[in-house]
Amino acid sequence: MYEHLQSIKQRYGIIGNDPFLNRALDKALRVAPTDITVLITGESGVGKENIPKIIHHNSHRKHGPYFAVNCGAIPEGTIDSELFGHEKGSFTGASTTRKGYFEVANGGTLFLDEVGELPLTTQVRLLRVLENGEFLKVGSSKVQKTDVRIVAATNKNLLKLIEEGKFREDLFYRLNTVEIYLPPLRERKGDIHLLFRKFATDFAQKYGKPAVRLTPDAIAILESYEWPGNIRQLRNVVEEISVMEEERIVGGETLKKYLPDYQKHFPTVIPSETANFDYNKDREIIYKLIFDLKKEIDYLKDKIEHQKPVLYLEEKNRGHQTVKHTEDGVEIIVPANDYIKDPVNDGQIVTVAKPEEESLSLQDREKELIKKALEKHHGKRKKAAQELGISERTLYRKIKLYGLD
Repeated sequence: MYEHLQSIKQRYGIIGNDPFLNRALDKALRVAPTDITVLITGESGVGKENIPKIIHHNSHRKHGPYFAVNCGAIPEGTIDSELFGHEKGSFTGASTTRKGYFEVANGGTLFLDEVGELPLTTQVRLLRVLENGEFLKVGSSKVQKTDVRIVAATNKNLLKLIEEGKFREDLFYRLNTVEIYLPPLRERKGDIHLLFRKFATDFAQKYGKPAVRLTPDAIAILESYEWPGNIRQLRNVVEEISVMEEERIVGGETLKKYLPDYQKHFPTVIPSETANFDYNKDREIIYKLIFDLKKEIDYLKDKIEHQKPVLYLEEKNRGHQTVKHTEDGVEIIVPANDYIKDPVNDGQIVTVAKPEEESLSLQDREKELIKKALEKHHGKRKKAAQELGISERTLYRKIKLYGLD
């Protein structure tokens, strides 16, 4: 299998040995012989466009047509015509009958990139094709059949779009039969310098110059940078350096000039007790934590507004005794966890307990939230990850970090 993966990488120009990259390629090869619909997820610039090619060329459809459509680049008014075709005179400018991608790709594979950008009306049409292979041209009432395999990709959180009413839930589950996740470059530290060297060699041949090389401190900076634009950004940086720098050995200070927002995307020093907590990678779960905290605060406010007068306003310790003052100024001296009569509420029996300080640690809150999600879904990580709004990979890493196995 390793040798097969290496041959695939060479064929498609894929550089790297990261385990999660290898896992994505392995999944692509396993689903290729089938007609299963595949959803490729990952940030912009991670190389999602290679996966559908691998799937197509290793399937029984490899001799059929292959088309890649960027759904985000087609205007909303013409996307239906592009995908499904149109009849002559169906709208202004439709001077002839036109075939759409679903018709011309019959017997092959259609790659829908940025599928999260599709308008809701187009999503309905796409769902129909996925369910029974039927579609209608714009301006036609004649149902047509097509045999097309769909591979879709997105850099957006489709579950969030579903909550916002921008993406159909039924379409999501039809597309997400098998999900292939491509990790961002910042999670592939060992591959960054390999990619730099590959791009440097390519541009050296293109521009007729010696390949640029990095000093050890420059390599450390290269691998520590967050790379928000991923592989696409790295390639652009290498090309710019290859053209602009006369010296072919580049040091750390020189490299920094080519890294946009260097301070913003360079990791800050985190205290040792939180060294394993990556705030940038886990921003989605942090947002959910903050949202849940706000809901708890609102709940507590509501409870306080509707409860009886506060029993204790002040507490002081005197040796082994606890002194509490009520709203009416009555002083009560009792040991902790004792039963007393409440002088404010008509002598009602109440329990006095030692106040417990709730942890405000974001890590503790995160751990508790993950634990609750796993318990709710009986240990099913995929559903727990969807509940938390994070990827399964992030959830798996968190489970290992907090020892929740």
